[in-house]
Amino acid sequence: MIKNWFRIGIAGIFILSLSLRFWGLERFNTLVFDEVYFAKFGNNYLTHTPFFNAHPPLSQYIIAIGIWIGSHLPIGHDTVNSLTGSLRSPWSYRWLNALTGSFIPLVIAAIAYQLSYRRSFALLAGFFTAFDGLFLVESRYALNNIYIVIFGLLGQWFLLLALSKQKQQRLFWLALSGIAFGASSGTKWNGLWFLLGAYFIWIAAWIIRWLQSFAVIDQPKQPRIPLFSYLRPLIALSTANLDENIRLTKIQTPLQNLTQLSISQMLFYLGIIPAVVYSIIWIPHLQLDKRYGFIAVHQQILQFHLHMGGNSPSVHPYCAPWYKWPLMTRPMAYYYQTAQKITDPLPVFGPPLPSGAGKIFYDVHAMGNPFLWWFGVAAIIFLFGMLVSQILVPWVRQNRFSLPATLSVDTWIALYLLLNYAANLLPWVKVTRCVFIYHYMCPVVFTFLAIAWLVDQCIRSYYWQFRAIGITISFTILVGFLFWMPIYLGLPLSANDYKLRIWFQSWI
Repeated sequence: MIKNWFRIGIAGIFILSLSLRFWGLERFNTLVFDEVYFAKFGNNYLTHTPFFNAHPPLSQYIIAIGIWIGSHLPIGHDTVNSLTGSLRSPWSYRWLNALTGSFIPLVIAAIAYQLSYRRSFALLAGFFTAFDGLFLVESRYALNNIYIVIFGLLGQWFLLLALSKQKQQRLFWLALSGIAFGASSGTKWNGLWFLLGAYFIWIAAWIIRWLQSFAVIDQPKQPRIPLFSYLRPLIALSTANLDENIRLTKIQTPLQNLTQLSISQMLFYLGIIPAVVYSIIWIPHLQLDKRYGFIAVHQQILQFHLHMGGNSPSVHPYCAPWYKWPLMTRPMAYYYQTAQKITDPLPVFGPPLPSGAGKIFYDVHAMGNPFLWWFGVAAIIFLFGMLVSQILVPWVRQNRFSLPATLSVDTWIALYLLLNYAANLLPWVKVTRCVFIYHYMCPVVFTFLAIAWLVDQCIRSYYWQFRAIGITISFTILVGFLFWMPIYLGLPLSANDYKLRIWFQSWI
């Protein structure tokens, strides 16, 4: 029965994601934001038109495939334009992105389940991801960021599956993991950070094993929960007739098998294979545009990014350095138009009406669900505090360094989320070119997992106060998504309704 409800929940997540992404997909018969690049590039492949692309070409291949299939389907041709260079319907160059984006909540739910084998954690992670605005916006247009994320997450999931297998099955999933990581970097170079996160957690596992070899191992007579032994009342779980400590010590996580992977396996499956896949991805593009070879095209791309300018509004009004992303202080308007009344045709060409003249606002705002993002950052900070306390408290109390003989599942989850979050965020610290809020899509998925984990702990707590906190957080995230949904979908709003959703001047 529990498995059936879990399957129903997963199906519900997918149906919700699919519905939100396809609802009014053809709205705005124009090219929205960077569709002026990626939709055109996809069409260029179909028309065999050479062009320079500042990113690896995989996402444009996929968009091209979507355009070709969409142009042959008997639906979605009510509106057309020639902005891509050929007569195409908006539905044709957007539908495959919408479908792909619908799977991202499922992949995140799969990662959560594989980390802990807790169905409640997986469902919460999937639903929270489905309730994010930036992923919804990016999925509804012919843009490339969802492909970085989904391939990177698939690489992570396949790695976890490999760790849960043995022998040939392990090698099979490792190979798939390497292919997925290669595809992520074949979409944008920052897709490599997902692979970096995999190396981070693997190295951390070996460091832990090394420390345990000479540390005084703390082996209490009674089983305990290492991560939460000092704050047990905060997240005590509800098991009415079962000793919770004993129950949790029996739970395993694939992360405990990380040290079973040798250096040679990591270098081959998560080194050579991604590099080969990345190289193969370039072949069709280099056959089309023969001006540059493999090395030369990468030099051109690097020069393009180095000359984009610094992180300031003088370069682009929506430039937002990395430290502005977690609190979402500078989201972006992908589309903004005004009209006199709601019955007017959708304004898609030309500038907006003069200030004060428009009474109906159409805005597609690339911003996350504020409550989800803010709670997610708080959860990441909480996890970091728990890991630090696990090391420092025994050190202070016993005046010696000690480690538990076996790290708990929650300790491993905390390490996994923190290291992957850091791997996807910290490389941006040194980037001086203009960057935008959508570059945070790779790190932010790990905050979704973090808040889902924390809410799961609260809901399963023995104390009703913490169950209430978990339910309140979940309800707040849902309400936030519904409140801001009109500016994710570009629905018509009155001036007052629009201003009601723009909480800060920096959001405009």
